[in-house]
Amino acid sequence: MNDIESELLDIVSQVRMHLEYQKMLGMRSIELIPAVTASPTDKADAPSSANKEQTPAIKKEKVPKTEKLGPCLSAGLAAVREDLGNCSRCKLHKGRKNIVFGEGDPNAVLVFVGEGPGYEEDQQGRPFVGAAGQLLTDIIVKGIKLRREDVYICNIVKCRPPNNRNPEPDEISACEPFLLKQLEAIKPKIIIALGNIAAKTLLKTGEGITSLRGRWQTYHGIAVMPTFHPAYLLRNPKDKALVWEDIKKVIMEMDKIRKG
Repeated sequence: MNDIESELLDIVSQVRMHLEYQKMLGMRSIELIPAVTASPTDKADAPSSANKEQTPAIKKEKVPKTEKLGPCLSAGLAAVREDLGNCSRCKLHKGRKNIVFGEGDPNAVLVFVGEGPGYEEDQQGRPFVGAAGQLLTDIIVKGIKLRREDVYICNIVKCRPPNNRNPEPDEISACEPFLLKQLEAIKPKIIIALGNIAAKTLLKTGEGITSLRGRWQTYHGIAVMPTFHPAYLLRNPKDKALVWEDIKKVIMEMDKIRKG
């Protein structure tokens, strides 16, 4: 199978997961929105070639415009992102479109850590924006009663593994220091580790997510709640009840934190 065929299969898989998610929400039809085309006046407003020559060169940004780093970027997170740069520390950089650094509140009490970017995330430069991301947003908004921008969301690795395979040990080792620096900058009180790779990497254990989930752990003094990854829940919706039990424990802990 060549790269194009593999990419097409991945796109089909993402679409199927999205449709399954919409079906679970009760959607029975999809509204098609017509494409917007530029009007003649838009073209008339475009600068002429003569004007372009007079326009000063724009300095390149260190952070790609596709990245969404949150409502504000703290000095600590900005330093981590600058240090990461146009990373080529592992082989994952060869196939990526965008680095997916993370997004959300740079002072969040709660941080979600996933495994790595998928196709949609790689395209947009944002974490959890595909079908699994929509489910995660529901967990945050409908379950925890927070806005997505009130938490911080990131991954163990910042570049998409080919065909969404699991990150390999050398890739995790190259990227984990930046996750640690992110968490040091944010200083969250709670981390929710989403899935096997996130839980095993943070907790340095060979124990699987099935036995880890629902039990409080610690990572550099931060409380960690391991639970199933949203992508797993799309394939196994019956286990949503188990994740809800884990989330209720997080809600209780956050209430304690608020009360001091």
